[in-house]
Amino acid sequence: MLPKFSVKSGFARRLAPAVACAILALGLWGCQTSSPSDITGSLGEKAEKGSSNPRRDLAVYRERFKANPKDADAALKYGKALRATGQKAQAVAVLEQASMANPNNPALLAGYGRALADNGNFQQAFDVLGRAHTPEDPDWRILSAQGATLDQLGRFEEARQYYTSALKIVPDEPSVLSNLGLSYVLSKELPKAEETLRRAHNLAGSDLRIRANLALALGLQGRMSEAEELVKADMMPYEAEANVKILKQILAKRKGDAVDKMPVASVGRSD
Repeated sequence: MLPKFSVKSGFARRLAPAVACAILALGLWGCQTSSPSDITGSLGEKAEKGSSNPRRDLAVYRERFKANPKDADAALKYGKALRATGQKAQAVAVLEQASMANPNNPALLAGYGRALADNGNFQQAFDVLGRAHTPEDPDWRILSAQGATLDQLGRFEEARQYYTSALKIVPDEPSVLSNLGLSYVLSKELPKAEETLRRAHNLAGSDLRIRANLALALGLQGRMSEAEELVKADMMPYEAEANVKILKQILAKRKGDAVDKMPVASVGRSD
């Protein structure tokens, strides 16, 4: 059985909401329009093109789900549309109902777990995600998602065991490395965070979420010029200005903390 780590540092308690905010805000840079399901990074859903009209999907799949609440596919798509339109608690309720009718459907359990995490129910999300795959047939995306939920619970070392397991299946997967790097940010291990996020950035190329994560790690060390160059790269001037403003707001909030000041040293998801 994996050990449990339940105590957060004061730094992590204050930083966790800022990291979630960073992923939510910075992950949308460059006019990226898909709704994120990130916690400290990617919740591990298979990449697929986001719908151009989530409100239309909401209407379509609402009717399908009402006609047959046991339809797992309809529930998943309805839940996704609800999340895309900001109705997180409703998505949880829909997927909970469907999962009760389909207790052995891995895809449905995975969707339900991600919806719980998206709604801030991290412990329950971790438990449900664990039922979506087995040790004999592990899913690296779900392992990474479990790690992300554990990070939000302050169980950093345990979270990294899940990232390590995921990386054994998909070595050098950028989304897993990005989650691992943000785990180090949360535990104030900024040099490790930068090293890991640089590796993810080099492997992922133009992934805006990973670029944002690396900029956050650099900025938290006071290396604003490097962070700003990252967030402005390949952007239109108005986008670059907005990105820098968001980053500065997040970092200013961190600097306002009187306790556990960070040293100045070398340090997305798809639905």
